[in-house]
Amino acid sequence: MSASSTPPVVVRGLSKAYAGKPAVRTVDLEVAAGEIFGLLGPNGAGKTTTVECLVGLRAPDAGEIRLCGLDARAQPAAIRQHLGVALQSTALPDRMTPREALGLFGQFYARRRPVEDLLARFGLTEQGDQAFDRLSGGQRQRLALALAFLNEPAVVFLDEPTTGLDPQARRDLHALIRGLRDDGCAVVLTTHLLDEAETLCDRVAIIDRGQVVATGAPRDLAAGSRGRQAVHLRVRGPFAAGSLAALPGVTGLETRPEGFTFETESPAATLAGLAPLLAAPGVELLELQVRRASLEEVFLQLTREEHQ
Repeated sequence: MSASSTPPVVVRGLSKAYAGKPAVRTVDLEVAAGEIFGLLGPNGAGKTTTVECLVGLRAPDAGEIRLCGLDARAQPAAIRQHLGVALQSTALPDRMTPREALGLFGQFYARRRPVEDLLARFGLTEQGDQAFDRLSGGQRQRLALALAFLNEPAVVFLDEPTTGLDPQARRDLHALIRGLRDDGCAVVLTTHLLDEAETLCDRVAIIDRGQVVATGAPRDLAAGSRGRQAVHLRVRGPFAAGSLAALPGVTGLETRPEGFTFETESPAATLAGLAPLLAAPGVELLELQVRRASLEEVFLQLTREEHQ
């Protein structure tokens, strides 16, 4: 069965509860080969539980999971040969070196990449014989990715892969993740960093209270967010917030030291009503920005609605 005919990740009706309390509720997902797919959601939304069910660390209560065309619940041993997994933190013996770790874990797979190739690819050649407890946070995360890629997997699962990394280490890790995608892997990652999801992921699913509330490319989700536009306005002179609040379509008006911010569902009508206010005597326009809602704003909107 080719990757082109069937997505390497297919999930239908996935559900999991703890002590009778639902953590994941009828989740449906598909991830294509050569795609970075992000799972987003507030703390406790069900992201990590979803990933743990997919990789076999937890048994779901219901649902179908097919990975690389195989039934993950019925064929866990066969599935593991095709998966790479890096969880939030990688713990190894303090004195174990990256070269030793890769050699040891490579013995679990029928097909594996050469250790030296992995060290080079993930920027660890100089640290190959350095003890694990001497590695930086970024180096440990790169080692986690190298371990996840040992068996040339078709699907890679990454749980919060950049947590605690500085901006440069995060940027380096993003480049490595894109490299996995470019090799044809299906990459599934969880993240609480919405700017990261917006720049890194081809598609995302927003999960709240165990349910998928939206799926799509970050740009498409933002563009389809009820047509809302975010507006930032800065003026000098007599200008009352009340006059802005009365404009058609304006919601969420905030007055800040750097100016006014608000959203509008009717940008043309709002700007038409704003024009005479800006032309009033003594008013000087310093800055006016109109932009589509960001993924963060869509995320907050959707998760806020789910809790209302």
